[in-house]
Amino acid sequence: MKYEPARQPQQLPATPVAALLERAQARMEADGWCAGALTDENGAVCLLGAIRKEAGGERGLEADAACVVLDAIRCRFGDHIDSVPSLNDAHGSGRIPVRMLGEAATMADAQGL
Repeated sequence: MKYEPARQPQQLPATPVAALLERAQARMEADGWCAGALTDENGAVCLLGAIRKEAGGERGLEADAACVVLDAIRCRFGDHIDSVPSLNDAHGSGRIPVRMLGEAATMADAQGL
């Protein structure tokens, strides 16, 4: 009997919010992270800036993505975080904000958003 490797399941496209958050994460990794502004003079972005750029004017999708990011932040850091910008600006580097975009994308996909 000939051995055949198991077929890999095809990865389904990410849900709309998860896809947006994945693009926002890639943008922040590529353009850099900033605090205190949506975008700085060098083109670096904050959490909301990355989401806004990747939403392409789709305000409902942008709002949904921001809500999922805040939920992910609160799951990790607690309810005392009052906004996405407050978490973004509380860090001295983009390491945690980039990670939160990834965690939020996973959360959105699991929730079917």
